[in-house]
Amino acid sequence: MVQIVRSAIAGTLESNDIMISIAPAQPGAGIHIELNSPVKNQYGRQIEAAIRAVVERYGLQDILIQANDRGALDCTIEARVETAIVRAAKGEA
Repeated sequence: MVQIVRSAIAGTLESNDIMISIAPAQPGAGIHIELNSPVKNQYGRQIEAAIRAVVERYGLQDILIQANDRGALDCTIEARVETAIVRAAKGEA
């Protein structure tokens, strides 16, 4: 089981990328996503869904995610979230 034990970052603020910051949250806090994106009105729900899908695939419950999007595609979003999780995790990822 994956356990988030420290903060971690993946990605950049370059065009067509996304910077994902992950930190452990208090028990019972759930999955909290803070999204900053110039296309939030049009694609915010899709970006959050892509982030949430990876988090749920790893079975994470209490986590704070800050996402600074610069027009990343879903495959990039998923890769950045997964990388941040592995960097922040203790145990098998």
